[in-house]
Amino acid sequence: MFKNLILLFILTASQLQAQFPWENPLVIASSSDGITFNNSTVFQDSSGVPSAISWKGDTLICVFQWFRLPNPSSSWDKVAVKFSYDNGISWTEPTPIVINGLPTQYQRPFDPTLVKFLNSDSLRLYYSSSDGMPMGGLDSTVNTYSAVSADGINYTFEPNPRVDVLNLKVIDPAVIYFNNSWHYTSPYGAPQDGANHYVSPDGLNFSAAPVIPSDNAHNWTGNLMVENNTELRFYGSGTMIWYNSTANGGTWNGYINTNIQGGDPTVVKLSDSSYIMIYVGAPNFTALQTQAATNTEYLIYPNPTANLIYIQSSSPQELTVYRIFNKSGQLVLSGKVQNKSFISLSGLESGLYLLQLGDEAKTHKIIKQ
Repeated sequence: MFKNLILLFILTASQLQAQFPWENPLVIASSSDGITFNNSTVFQDSSGVPSAISWKGDTLICVFQWFRLPNPSSSWDKVAVKFSYDNGISWTEPTPIVINGLPTQYQRPFDPTLVKFLNSDSLRLYYSSSDGMPMGGLDSTVNTYSAVSADGINYTFEPNPRVDVLNLKVIDPAVIYFNNSWHYTSPYGAPQDGANHYVSPDGLNFSAAPVIPSDNAHNWTGNLMVENNTELRFYGSGTMIWYNSTANGGTWNGYINTNIQGGDPTVVKLSDSSYIMIYVGAPNFTALQTQAATNTEYLIYPNPTANLIYIQSSSPQELTVYRIFNKSGQLVLSGKVQNKSFISLSGLESGLYLLQLGDEAKTHKIIKQ
């Protein structure tokens, strides 16, 4: 009976039509032309925001945001890296990166993108962060920062933002070197708002270029890829994963769909007839957990709610620790609640959140209206 009540009050993923990043795997697929991809297999569970590049001959390196439970842990909401030494046939286990010198008050790095220095094996990681934790969600204090590395795991923080857009949060950056300039893109806002475009001679000091136009069917969340000396591609998200191409970064030729349904793609060209794509796949239920759930059951209602969420526990405990996370995996509210009492969501914006109670490994979706 108690479980049935829980099911009545907790909305399912299909009802919400939105997913938390830890509910999806990264998927890898191969192609001979960069348009039609086949042989899709799981690349990494509970992950998102991939960025992959060729490095040191036949070595590939991919960074991504990792959300393997339990939360908190060394694998929850960390930028992690995997390596391949056989052109993407097999990959190492994920390793969380370390950014030495990152100021302690800065938000944890997220949305990583990776590039290789010119004529060098050194790497530069671009990522989103902020000086302090924004209140009530991501805001204009979130900028693009960078760090450098010789091994792909240990990085050194580079001071000051690479890109800071006035009155606009800067997330999901993409960076690449093409035709004597470093090109930077990031979504301007909604898909129809297009993408920020910045250029730089050195990868550190970027100048604004005109915003890349778009429409509501093409989201510029993804990654850049050099096809050849005269063609730069951006692979992005929509009903199908697509790409658009340009010869100069300013004038774009039009959208071409791939055969892949997914999001936030990164594509590496291995040769003229060999490509791999790593992208966010459909939700699955095979994500690993290294901590078992407790036997305590909770009744949570009403859901959706305008303000108050009531908590009723099946155990006799009177006090329960709670944590509430937003869709980006950020902790936005925490505290203690008594059994048969409530949590106030008055300080949160409307939207989808994840509630974790007590020592549970599992979490509960809630909606504030």
